[in-house]
Amino acid sequence: MIRDTEVTEVTEVIFRKEQDGSILAVFPYIIHHGCTVTCYAHIGQHSACLYDEYAIGECKPATETEYRDLFNELENNVGYKLKVIKRRNYNKYLKAYRANIQQYRAL
Repeated sequence: MIRDTEVTEVTEVIFRKEQDGSILAVFPYIIHHGCTVTCYAHIGQHSACLYDEYAIGECKPATETEYRDLFNELENNVGYKLKVIKRRNYNKYLKAYRANIQQYRAL
């Protein structure tokens, strides 16, 4: 997903630390499939994760020092323009979830 043009859309992200110490970027408003959201790690890159059960339930908040390398990878190599947030706004998530459902119904 490397972009050739300048990114103007800001993507909100939450950084979490997995039990093995690796850092995970969680995109709480990018619905991956069903009730999962998109996440990103150095190894594996984009994938899906359960927000409540895994990203919040099993991982801990990452510090700025811990997530700096992943942040830079996402902005400089992948092409995101990021806004780091601490928690998901549930109403905003529901709006994204409903839009995702409508998108699939339109197919």
